[in-house]
Amino acid sequence: MKFTAVREALLRPLQLVTGVVERRQTLPVLANLLIVAEQGTLSITGTDLEVELVAVESAVTIEQEGRTTIPARKLTDIWRSLPEGAEVSVQVEGDRAIVRSGRSRFSLATLPAADFPKVESGPGDLELQMSKHDMQHLLDQVSFSMAQQDVRYFLNGMLLEVTSEYTRTVATDGHRLATCTVHVGAPGAERIQAIVPRKGVLELGRLLADGDEDITLHVGANHIRVTRGSYTLTSKLVDGKFPDYEKVIPKDANRTIVGDRETLKQAFHRASILSNEKYRGVRLIIEGNQLTIQANNPEQEEAEEVVTIAYEGERMEIGFNVTYLQDVLNVLDTDEVRLSVSDANSSALIEGPGKEDAVFVVMPMRL
Repeated sequence: MKFTAVREALLRPLQLVTGVVERRQTLPVLANLLIVAEQGTLSITGTDLEVELVAVESAVTIEQEGRTTIPARKLTDIWRSLPEGAEVSVQVEGDRAIVRSGRSRFSLATLPAADFPKVESGPGDLELQMSKHDMQHLLDQVSFSMAQQDVRYFLNGMLLEVTSEYTRTVATDGHRLATCTVHVGAPGAERIQAIVPRKGVLELGRLLADGDEDITLHVGANHIRVTRGSYTLTSKLVDGKFPDYEKVIPKDANRTIVGDRETLKQAFHRASILSNEKYRGVRLIIEGNQLTIQANNPEQEEAEEVVTIAYEGERMEIGFNVTYLQDVLNVLDTDEVRLSVSDANSSALIEGPGKEDAVFVVMPMRL
């Protein structure tokens, strides 16, 4: 196998595909990229057996067809380190891949392409076309609420729900919940739910970072496949039942405060500096048109912030994890924020007024 390409033609594909490859491997071949040069195109594949990303690039000159696997991070680091505009050739000789550019020459160990595993995807039950902006919005609004290493493995991911009228994402770690809806559906689809694992969500976010190409989404019984331009991302789904998120969203939250998002964001940030590092609790005292934010820690240090708000109701005190409130304020893109509760022991419903496509729920803390 031999091919030649300009550095810039393969730099982003190599970086994206290598992102899927785990640093610690059970199988040596999983540390490699599958490189296939056939029919005038070059395909680069990386996988960790759960998520697979394939990049197909035609801006290469293929002098000799073939396939092999090359160490992912070493190849990408070499490619990145070469000067801009450099012409790079890769040639496989025996069990070595020789990378040449100008006066530079690198010899990398290869492994047989036949040993490279493939993520079984199967046919998609449902196909959906969506703009890059809509998909990115669905991810950005909820991904921070995914659990990280919860024993309830189905929380370590994001629920994707598709109907004929809308597509919705939901994520929760048991203490907070985020949901976002866009009115793009799959015509004739029943309500389909799929839990995408955390790694699949993060890699999809990276894939959407540049450009404006729309995406095609395939949802199957045990996989999801996203095609965008020359990239195809396949992820296995988490086998489990996601909790009934609609039961968690408060229906009778009749005490509502409305405040300036940026002012609240800065006030929570300052108060959090002196909050307990382990529990991150802050006390909110709501009275009249004034919100007082109090924080303290085991060293008896205290912080107090006073913010002007719009509120009609009785005086109320309620505690929250300040990090959860900050996370919501960071992803909202409205000037104001609305926080609604029914009493001091109830979960808070947080929304951006006028943009109810994203809804956030944060459980209270006892302080």
